[in-house]
Amino acid sequence: MKALILYSSRDGQTREIAAYIANQLKAHQECDTINILQADNIEWARYDRVLIGASIRYGHFHPKVDKFVKQHLNELTKRPSGFFSVNLTARKPEKRTPQTNAYTRKFLLNSPWQPDCCAVFAGALRYPRYGFFDRFMIQLIMRMTGGETDASKEVEYTDWEQVTRFAHEFAALSGNVK
Repeated sequence: MKALILYSSRDGQTREIAAYIANQLKAHQECDTINILQADNIEWARYDRVLIGASIRYGHFHPKVDKFVKQHLNELTKRPSGFFSVNLTARKPEKRTPQTNAYTRKFLLNSPWQPDCCAVFAGALRYPRYGFFDRFMIQLIMRMTGGETDASKEVEYTDWEQVTRFAHEFAALSGNVK
Protein backbone atom coordinates (compact mmCIF):
# COMPACT_ATOMS: atom_id res chain seq x y z
CA MET A 1 0.00 0.00 0.00
CA LYS A 2 0.99 3.61 -0.52
CA ALA A 3 0.67 6.96 1.14
CA LEU A 4 -1.09 9.75 -0.74
CA ILE A 5 0.03 13.34 -0.29
CA LEU A 6 -2.23 16.00 -1.74
CA TYR A 7 -1.26 19.65 -1.73
CA SER A 8 -2.56 23.08 -2.67
CA SER A 9 0.27 25.52 -3.33
CA ARG A 10 0.11 29.12 -4.50
CA ASP A 11 3.81 29.94 -4.92
CA GLY A 12 5.43 26.51 -4.60
CA GLN A 13 6.50 26.27 -0.95
CA THR A 14 3.68 23.90 0.01
CA ARG A 15 4.58 21.74 -3.01
CA GLU A 16 8.21 21.69 -1.82
CA ILE A 17 7.15 20.70 1.69
CA ALA A 18 4.90 17.93 0.31
CA ALA A 19 7.81 16.61 -1.80
CA TYR A 20 10.12 16.75 1.21
CA ILE A 21 7.64 14.76 3.32
CA ALA A 22 7.26 12.23 0.50
CA ASN A 23 11.03 11.83 0.44
CA GLN A 24 11.07 11.28 4.21
CA LEU A 25 8.34 8.63 3.86
CA LYS A 26 10.32 6.64 1.29
CA ALA A 27 12.13 4.95 4.19
CA HIS A 28 8.74 3.60 5.35
CA GLN A 29 6.63 3.16 2.21
CA GLU A 30 5.87 4.25 -1.34
CA CYS A 31 4.17 7.58 -1.78
CA ASP A 32 2.30 9.51 -4.47
CA THR A 33 2.24 13.32 -4.39
CA ILE A 34 -0.55 15.08 -6.31
CA ASN A 35 -1.72 18.67 -6.66
CA ILE A 36 -5.21 18.73 -5.14
CA LEU A 37 -6.39 20.85 -8.09
CA GLN A 38 -5.69 17.84 -10.33
CA ALA A 39 -6.93 15.12 -7.98
CA ASP A 40 -10.22 14.25 -9.63
CA ASN A 41 -9.88 10.48 -10.11
CA ILE A 42 -8.13 9.03 -7.10
CA GLU A 43 -8.01 5.25 -6.80
CA TRP A 44 -8.51 5.25 -3.04
CA ALA A 45 -8.00 1.48 -2.70
CA ARG A 46 -4.29 1.98 -3.50
CA TYR A 47 -3.69 4.11 -0.38
CA ASP A 48 -3.54 3.21 3.28
CA ARG A 49 -3.02 6.80 4.49
CA VAL A 50 -3.52 10.33 3.19
CA LEU A 51 -1.97 13.70 3.95
CA ILE A 52 -3.28 17.06 2.76
CA GLY A 53 -1.17 20.22 2.75
CA ALA A 54 -2.55 23.65 1.95
CA SER A 55 -1.19 27.17 1.78
CA ILE A 56 -2.84 30.36 2.93
CA ARG A 57 -3.11 33.47 0.77
CA TYR A 58 -4.82 36.56 2.15
CA GLY A 59 -6.26 34.58 5.04
CA HIS A 60 -7.79 31.74 3.02
CA PHE A 61 -7.01 28.26 1.78
CA HIS A 62 -7.78 27.57 -1.88
CA PRO A 63 -11.55 26.82 -2.07
CA LYS A 64 -10.78 23.44 -3.68
CA VAL A 65 -9.32 22.19 -0.36
CA ASP A 66 -12.62 22.46 1.51
CA LYS A 67 -14.53 21.14 -1.49
CA PHE A 68 -12.18 18.14 -1.76
CA VAL A 69 -12.52 17.33 1.95
CA LYS A 70 -16.32 17.42 1.79
CA GLN A 71 -16.45 15.43 -1.45
CA HIS A 72 -14.07 12.71 -0.18
CA LEU A 73 -14.88 12.75 3.54
CA ASN A 74 -15.80 9.07 3.62
CA GLU A 75 -12.45 8.04 2.12
CA LEU A 76 -10.49 10.43 4.35
CA THR A 77 -12.08 9.01 7.50
CA LYS A 78 -11.50 5.39 6.44
CA ARG A 79 -7.74 5.65 6.74
CA PRO A 80 -5.16 7.40 8.90
CA SER A 81 -4.84 10.99 7.76
CA GLY A 82 -2.94 14.18 8.38
CA PHE A 83 -3.13 17.84 7.51
CA PHE A 84 -0.57 20.61 7.35
CA SER A 85 -0.96 24.26 6.55
CA VAL A 86 1.67 26.67 5.30
CA ASN A 87 1.54 30.40 5.95
CA LEU A 88 3.71 33.38 6.70
CA THR A 89 2.04 33.98 10.06
CA ALA A 90 3.81 30.81 11.21
CA ARG A 91 7.18 32.56 10.78
CA LYS A 92 6.54 33.49 14.42
CA PRO A 93 7.10 30.39 16.59
CA GLU A 94 4.07 31.16 18.75
CA LYS A 95 1.82 30.88 15.64
CA ARG A 96 3.20 27.53 14.50
CA THR A 97 0.77 25.04 16.03
CA PRO A 98 -2.77 24.05 15.04
CA GLN A 99 -4.01 25.52 18.31
CA THR A 100 -2.25 28.90 17.93
CA ASN A 101 -2.55 29.42 14.19
CA ALA A 102 -5.89 31.12 13.50
CA TYR A 103 -6.20 29.85 9.92
CA THR A 104 -5.61 26.21 10.81
CA ARG A 105 -7.73 26.37 13.95
CA LYS A 106 -10.65 27.84 11.96
CA PHE A 107 -10.28 25.21 9.22
CA LEU A 108 -10.31 22.34 11.72
CA LEU A 109 -13.25 23.77 13.66
CA ASN A 110 -15.34 24.15 10.50
CA SER A 111 -14.29 20.95 8.77
CA PRO A 112 -16.21 17.68 9.02
CA TRP A 113 -12.80 15.94 8.65
CA GLN A 114 -10.63 15.59 11.74
CA PRO A 115 -7.15 14.40 10.72
CA ASP A 116 -5.15 12.15 13.03
CA CYS A 117 -2.15 14.49 13.01
CA CYS A 118 -1.78 18.12 12.10
CA ALA A 119 1.00 20.70 11.73
CA VAL A 120 1.56 24.31 10.76
CA PHE A 121 4.69 25.33 8.86
CA ALA A 122 6.08 28.73 8.04
CA GLY A 123 6.16 29.43 4.32
CA ALA A 124 8.46 31.47 2.15
CA LEU A 125 8.42 35.08 1.06
CA ARG A 126 9.29 35.40 -2.63
CA TYR A 127 8.91 39.10 -3.47
CA PRO A 128 10.72 39.02 -6.86
CA ARG A 129 8.34 36.30 -8.09
CA TYR A 130 5.13 38.15 -7.22
CA GLY A 131 3.17 40.38 -9.54
CA PHE A 132 2.68 44.02 -8.65
CA PHE A 133 -0.58 43.57 -6.72
CA ASP A 134 0.60 40.60 -4.65
CA ARG A 135 3.95 42.23 -3.91
CA PHE A 136 2.21 45.42 -2.75
CA MET A 137 -0.37 43.59 -0.62
CA ILE A 138 2.13 41.24 0.97
CA GLN A 139 4.46 44.16 1.74
CA LEU A 140 1.56 45.94 3.40
CA ILE A 141 0.68 42.88 5.48
CA MET A 142 4.33 42.33 6.42
CA ARG A 143 4.72 45.98 7.40
CA MET A 144 1.68 45.70 9.68
CA THR A 145 2.97 42.47 11.26
CA GLY A 146 6.64 43.40 11.61
CA GLY A 147 7.93 41.25 8.77
CA GLU A 148 10.35 41.66 5.87
CA THR A 149 9.34 44.41 3.42
CA ASP A 150 12.38 44.60 1.10
CA ALA A 151 10.87 43.71 -2.30
CA SER A 152 14.21 42.47 -3.62
CA LYS A 153 14.42 39.63 -1.06
CA GLU A 154 13.38 36.02 -0.95
CA VAL A 155 13.17 34.60 2.55
CA GLU A 156 12.41 31.00 3.43
CA TYR A 157 10.96 30.67 6.92
CA THR A 158 10.21 26.93 6.79
CA ASP A 159 11.67 24.99 9.72
CA TRP A 160 12.74 21.79 7.95
CA GLU A 161 13.44 20.01 11.25
CA GLN A 162 9.80 20.61 12.21
CA VAL A 163 8.74 19.20 8.82
CA THR A 164 10.93 16.12 9.39
CA ARG A 165 9.39 15.51 12.82
CA PHE A 166 5.90 15.78 11.34
CA ALA A 167 6.77 13.40 8.49
CA HIS A 168 7.87 10.81 11.05
CA GLU A 169 4.70 11.37 13.09
CA PHE A 170 2.60 10.83 9.96
CA ALA A 171 4.61 7.72 9.02
CA ALA A 172 4.04 6.26 12.49
CA LEU A 173 0.24 6.37 12.19
CA SER A 174 -1.33 2.94 12.04
CA GLY A 175 -1.59 2.18 8.32
CA ASN A 176 -4.76 0.13 8.34
CA VAL A 177 -7.77 1.24 6.33
CA LYS A 178 -10.61 1.48 8.86
